[in-house]
Amino acid sequence: MKHPFFVYGTLRPGEHNHDLFLRGRTASEEPGRMRGIVLYEGPGYPYAVEEPGGVVSGEIVAALPSAYDELLAVLDQLEEYAPGDPRNLYERVVRDVTRGDGTTVGRAWVYVAAPAVAARLRAGGKLIEGGDWHA
Repeated sequence: MKHPFFVYGTLRPGEHNHDLFLRGRTASEEPGRMRGIVLYEGPGYPYAVEEPGGVVSGEIVAALPSAYDELLAVLDQLEEYAPGDPRNLYERVVRDVTRGDGTTVGRAWVYVAAPAVAARLRAGGKLIEGGDWHA
């Protein structure tokens, strides 16, 4: 299924990867929130880590139908994600997402820290309070 994407870091509007990777490939972008994840500081970008009770603010990005497969491949490459690769820093998963006003959108792709990375962050990473990297 062709889900929208939930972005929470450098792909958000105004951030350096937004125009490089999303411009011309999106049908819509709107504020959103995802429950069940928290953010940790990374080297110039955040990591999302699955955590019950967490809430992260970001953008819900719907790809243009004609650009969906290309955008999925480009984002996988940006995040250095390959399905099933144990060296992944991120995993691409589908989770529930809501609009900024709380109405349900449905499910969206989101890149979360791979298990080994998540364990390191939980043990010694710096949590981004409030779940909004822009703040």
